[in-house]
Order: sequence, then C-alpha cells, then structure tokens
Amino acid sequence: MTTTNTPDPYAPGTTALRVLAGVGLLLVAACVVATMMVTVADGISGDGVGGGFITAGFWAVGLAAAVGVAALVVPRRALVAAQYALALAGPVLALMD
Repeated sequence: MTTTNTPDPYAPGTTALRVLAGVGLLLVAACVVATMMVTVADGISGDGVGGGFITAGFWAVGLAAAVGVAALVVPRRALVAAQYALALAGPVLALMD
C-alpha cells in the first residue's frame, strides 16, 4: 500500500478559509447583538434575572470571536466550522433561558 502526499483538489485554499473566517467575524458581531437583544427582552418580560443559558450564550459568542481570530492566523477548516457553530449557538442558548 502506497501513500501519496497529493493535496485534496476539492479542499478550500488558505485565502478562501481566511475570507470565510472574516465573514464569520461579521456573523459573530451580529450574533452578539442578537444575544444582547434576547437578554434584554428576557430581562424585561421575564423575572429580570439572567440564567445560566444566557451566560453560556455570551461565552459561546466570545469563544467564537477567539476561534475566528485563530482561523484568520492559522486557516483550518475545523476552526472556521467551530467559529460558525459557536457564533450561532450563542443566541440559541440565550433563547433557551
């Protein structure tokens, strides 16, 4: 059995991954605003106390920003996927509270 070191022709290049990570940072900014809106709406209409899911939502978007910066520096598909997943998890977690 022989192994070759040929790159995957269908894999995105480093420039494409950096562009996706940059667009992902814009998504993170939008998700921060959405998480804040959900938190304020919950504080006004709910009991006025933020629960654990709101905290988890803010942690998720904060980690998404850190992973996005890491994806800009070291472009990897897994980092970009984690950035998008964490960014979208933030408002969803806040909505669960």
